[in-house]
Amino acid sequence: MKFTKLLKNGIIDENPVLVQVIGMCPTLGVTTSAINGLGMGLSTTAVLICSNIVISLMRKFIPSKIRIPAFIVVIATFVTMVGMLLKAYIPELDDALGLFIPLIVVNCLILARAESFAFKNTPIKSAMDGIGMGLGFTLALTALGVVREILGNGTLFEMSLFGASYQPALLFILPPGAFLSLGFLLAGFNKFKNKKA
Repeated sequence: MKFTKLLKNGIIDENPVLVQVIGMCPTLGVTTSAINGLGMGLSTTAVLICSNIVISLMRKFIPSKIRIPAFIVVIATFVTMVGMLLKAYIPELDDALGLFIPLIVVNCLILARAESFAFKNTPIKSAMDGIGMGLGFTLALTALGVVREILGNGTLFEMSLFGASYQPALLFILPPGAFLSLGFLLAGFNKFKNKKA
């Protein structure tokens, strides 16, 4: 499989959020702003790339019967590292993402890619798969965060867009707004994807 196909696969063809509809807990929970969506997406991407590479390197040494616990140990190691880096260098983002960073360990996107791809492919292909899936996840979370932040606060990356007279639709910052925004984003993405097909 060509590397460009692996990237396209994660970003468009099998986008974790917009096609497979997996990883919904952080998708709906942290996307109250574009920066939160971007931060969660990049954190997940880092864990996905690193864990895919290590699992691929260890695939011949991990007995099939204990592969899932082994995957979780590898993933938890990288999640802990990402969490420590966020606490040390970006504490505001760490506070905003809160519990969702440790929950990356059991994110079905990462476990699914470990099981279905990294455990069966070379480290280079696994890294490319991690990049593609991670970018797809990041783009979807950031897009959802952009929509919710603009409609719910009238800001984009915390910069005011409409001035003091803007009356925000606070619904979009609340959980029902996450579901509405995601629904419209899914519909728009599917229309775009079907038009290209």
